[in-house]
Amino acid sequence: MIPSSVSALRAIKQLKKHSIVMLDAEDHGFEADNALLNVHVSKCFSCEGLSIWIKDALIWPASNAGVQPHDDMPSDVKEDFVEAASIVDHSPRGAAALARLAIQKLMIDLGEKGKNINDDIKALVRKGLDTEIQQALDIVRVIGNNAVHPGQVDLKDDRATATTLLSLVNLVVERRIASQKRIEEMFNNLPPSVRDAISKRDGKD
Repeated sequence: MIPSSVSALRAIKQLKKHSIVMLDAEDHGFEADNALLNVHVSKCFSCEGLSIWIKDALIWPASNAGVQPHDDMPSDVKEDFVEAASIVDHSPRGAAALARLAIQKLMIDLGEKGKNINDDIKALVRKGLDTEIQQALDIVRVIGNNAVHPGQVDLKDDRATATTLLSLVNLVVERRIASQKRIEEMFNNLPPSVRDAISKRDGKD
């Protein structure tokens, strides 16, 4: 969606605090009063969308850090994932906290309690969790010096930590949800007689 002049103005107004005056945006195709110091509005020659900068930092529209949620990500997990990705550049600590919360919710979607990631990993290993995903989840557990609970902020978190956590969420979704879904769909597309023969072979009838 191309940001409109109205929404750009709304974003600018959110920057006003106390005696800070507003941007004189006459040259940008919309009207406002006064000026915000060190705030600039630019217009894309290609899409004609507007963006807002403070000095050299883009503050609107929000960046998504280049990490998109997996198509098969559960909706409750995706909500936190998308929010985390949108604030990575402006609040990496907040993004990392949301990424951990997304992982906690993902554990519940995988059939675990979602209260203690170490216990969840242990339970998943007993159910046949492959080594790669076990290691990925342990990376998540260890990042933050084991002291940060899902949804909490670690002062040591940075952008690299947040993007790593988001990438690991996608990896777990791919291996534990998406790939199993594709295999199940392919199996269900086999002729009924073939599936029956497989069930008899495995003693499932």
